[in-house]
Amino acid sequence: MQRAEKETSVAELKERIGRAPSLYLTDFTGLSVKAMTKLRRSLRESGAEYVVVKNRLAQRAFKESEGLPDIGGSFVGATGVVFGFGDVVATAKALADFAKEHDQRPALKLGLMDQKVLDAAQVARLASLPPREQLLAELAGAMQAPMAMLVGALEAKVQEMAGLLDALRMERENAGSQ
Repeated sequence: MQRAEKETSVAELKERIGRAPSLYLTDFTGLSVKAMTKLRRSLRESGAEYVVVKNRLAQRAFKESEGLPDIGGSFVGATGVVFGFGDVVATAKALADFAKEHDQRPALKLGLMDQKVLDAAQVARLASLPPREQLLAELAGAMQAPMAMLVGALEAKVQEMAGLLDALRMERENAGSQ
């Protein structure tokens, strides 16, 4: 690889790193070409991209990217980078589901989200979260519950007041007829 090609590769990696809210480093040792194609397809459906990188060029791209922690020690062996451009949970879930089906391959080295390093256990917890739409629905329900309780309490007080007024009216009618 010529120097110009290397510089172009580093620049492309830096651009992807800057655009991706989540990144996952994997070791793809043991995966066949057919399995890699299937992995790329499943990640693409979740809004992510899988790129096999040269360790030295990836180290340089990550080092030159601003605000990222030093993860240079993770670029050992066969390394692939998952750039998550879409939903962070969907990308982690697609990666975890594929690994379950293929004897824990690719092996997860680490993840990066919001410029923080995540270990394999944290990425697994992230993958176990419900989908974004379900979380938003649960949040909306949690926000609506206190308002619904307030409306119910106010309605009960209005009905109680109506019952008291009705009882007062009946009492006056009975007192007036005597």
